[in-house]
Amino acid sequence: MKKILLVFVYFSSLNLGIAQPDRWQQAIDYQMEVDFDVKKHQYTGTQKITYFNNSPDTLNRVFYHLYFNAFQPNSQMDIRSRNIVDPDRRVGDRISKLSEEEIGYLRPTSLTQDGQILTYEIVETILEVELANPILPNSSVVFEMEFEGQIPKQIRRSGRNNAEGIDYTMTQWYPKMANYDYEGWHANPYIGREFYGIWGDFDVKIAIDKDYVVAATGILQNPEQIGYGYEAEGQSVKKEVTKGKLNWHFKAEKVHDFAWGADPDFLHDIMEINNGTKLHFFYQDSVRGVWQEMQPYAVQAFEVMNEKFGEYPYETYSFVQGGDGGMEYPMLTMITGERTLESLVGVAVHEAIHSWYQMVLGTNESKYPWMDEGYTTYAQGYVESVLFNQNAANAHTGNYRNHDYVVSEKIIEPLTTHSDHYKTNTAYGVNSYSRGAIFLHQLSYIIGEENLDKGMRIYYDTWKFKHPNPNDFKRIMEKQSGLELDWYLEHWIGTVNAIDYGIKSATDEEGKTKVILERKQPMPMPIDLLVTYTDGSQEVYYIPLQIMRGEKPDSDFAVTKIKAEDWGWTSPTYELMLEKPLSDIQKMEIDPSGRMADINKGNNTFKN
Repeated sequence: MKKILLVFVYFSSLNLGIAQPDRWQQAIDYQMEVDFDVKKHQYTGTQKITYFNNSPDTLNRVFYHLYFNAFQPNSQMDIRSRNIVDPDRRVGDRISKLSEEEIGYLRPTSLTQDGQILTYEIVETILEVELANPILPNSSVVFEMEFEGQIPKQIRRSGRNNAEGIDYTMTQWYPKMANYDYEGWHANPYIGREFYGIWGDFDVKIAIDKDYVVAATGILQNPEQIGYGYEAEGQSVKKEVTKGKLNWHFKAEKVHDFAWGADPDFLHDIMEINNGTKLHFFYQDSVRGVWQEMQPYAVQAFEVMNEKFGEYPYETYSFVQGGDGGMEYPMLTMITGERTLESLVGVAVHEAIHSWYQMVLGTNESKYPWMDEGYTTYAQGYVESVLFNQNAANAHTGNYRNHDYVVSEKIIEPLTTHSDHYKTNTAYGVNSYSRGAIFLHQLSYIIGEENLDKGMRIYYDTWKFKHPNPNDFKRIMEKQSGLELDWYLEHWIGTVNAIDYGIKSATDEEGKTKVILERKQPMPMPIDLLVTYTDGSQEVYYIPLQIMRGEKPDSDFAVTKIKAEDWGWTSPTYELMLEKPLSDIQKMEIDPSGRMADINKGNNTFKN
């Protein structure tokens, strides 16, 4: 691969401890062959895993995810959906009503470790495996498995025969090794939320009825054997059909999952972005018009992301019609296609941007969904402002509105909440998407837009393929800005403390104006106070927080900045003396940029 090889030493021997001395991580290589029965919606497969224990720990057990087992009546996913107060309308009670022919399942039929037979237990969506021999630190082991599965009726993300008529959305379809990191195993049951995986190489062969077109993670290795792309060029090709099936062969390097979709009616277009990456589009004829309109927007979105946030490192990316909305996977997304152009562009751009904040950075999004969904939502706002020639400053208005809603309804939960543990889907969605995006937009208010922009690029380049956590991100931004940011993460992430600053009073004081500002909610923030005078001139009085141990740069201000004394966070009020009399002041406004998530903007303005 022309780009990934620049940063990729053969993964089997890669020791990430060299590049990141305080952050080892496991590595894995998958070889899988799958035989598909489209009449029964079932498949059998073989899997060979080479697993590299780069940790300092001896492992006596391993765990696999068996996601399809969630699509059975009375599974934890089913029970969760039927008991949460605001169930996802796509799920509801549908799992509880699946028949034996409609359920999903995934189960091993044999499993060995270096040739020795292993004992294991299927605990719904987790396979618990007792090892024949411990896996020692800095050693590798080979697991070989035979497995069988049934594709569930399409309900959430995965499945067959979705509402738009796509035959197969094959995501979370294979036995996937759970990740073991510096915090231990992450063998979370699947209830329909987020994922966490190990980077590795995938070599996958899919035998399926000859009439099907397959779109998958990775690079197709044998187009000449299946005739794919050749017949469209008018060439005479003899396909290698075995028992009515073609064997599609894909390879993907340095990814942490593998997904694919298949349908006999897929159309396929290819466009190329300016650095040579090819974008593939798989869709049905019924949506041809809007999907072809969407394609140049997708190209531009990749080019904007490459320039602004860091370069996409793979050769290809595929937009595939399927699923139940939009869901991201390495080098591929599944999205429903029967949409308006604006809606289709929106979901395509959002899912593609996950390639940066989940597929390349690989944060544990089960624990920190806001670091994936939120950062993706933030970048999406910028990208769409470019695509549609809109004001980027207004890109997050809806996110602030969502934040205000969960605060006012008292259903807000801390961002530290594990994605599976939210009391409501609403709180999960607002936290992960909107409050995660606000975390970044508001950070630009604290450290300055230029520092945030530079920091985001440094964060991506520093932590790609390394599973960063919130502290890793904080340290990047502290080094870039020179400011201390513990307080920001402690409040915005670790608590539900709200922000509410107001102008309490403004009075004449011997030819000057005494302004009393007040903090009415617990979370502290620095303050930009824009003063507009009767002659039309403007100044900003900038009040840093003392615990920031510094200030943001002058470049963040469009008008003259006057630095005031720092505000100690424990003080509920702050006195500011303006050099001009009150009669010269037309208006004063806290945070005119609107980046601070102040829950009551009604007290932010004083008019004379």
